[in-house]
Amino acid sequence: MFSIVETIGWPIWPLIFASVVALALIIERSAALRRSRVLPTNLLQDVLALHSRRQINADVMARLERSSLLGFVLAAGLRSEREPREIAAGTIEVAGARAAHEMSRYLTLLGSVGSIAPLLGLLGTVVGMIEIFASQQAGSSPQQLAQGISIALYSTAFGIIVAVPSVLAYRHFRTRVDDFLVEMEQQSQQLVEALYNEGSNVLRRSDG
Repeated sequence: MFSIVETIGWPIWPLIFASVVALALIIERSAALRRSRVLPTNLLQDVLALHSRRQINADVMARLERSSLLGFVLAAGLRSEREPREIAAGTIEVAGARAAHEMSRYLTLLGSVGSIAPLLGLLGTVVGMIEIFASQQAGSSPQQLAQGISIALYSTAFGIIVAVPSVLAYRHFRTRVDDFLVEMEQQSQQLVEALYNEGSNVLRRSDG
């Protein structure tokens, strides 16, 4: 591997840097976008159970906010339960937008690495072609000709090797974020329905 790096020369270093960035982003997003950190199982049911028993207090709200992104959105809804339904829905929408931003963090950079890597490989290819033309002008040196071909081929290959996993990871994470947002919106809507239906039932019982 080191011999390949030595053969290609400086054009390989931007690709190595891009590969390190891509790997770091893939690892970080894989950890950040785990379901347990975004949409824990049965969280909504637990929150509704606590609410029905009137056990929602400041400590519970603080722990709910810190538990996950869904918990952050649900806490926003609970804080607005005494407001009109439209205001509560708007508050949840704002919290959902913040959660979406948090889930999408670094994805643009990962997609950019996937787009730029082939261009960096192309840069190495151009450098290799320059080496080939230089060898022809210098009297067709076989060693310089072989080096130019090696630079061109290795650079192209490395660019593709970096780009393909980066693009696949970007599309995978983007799809996961979209799926999480759909589920989060559904559960937020269920929370609103449960809170305001419960409130309507309480009012009807008091009127009766």
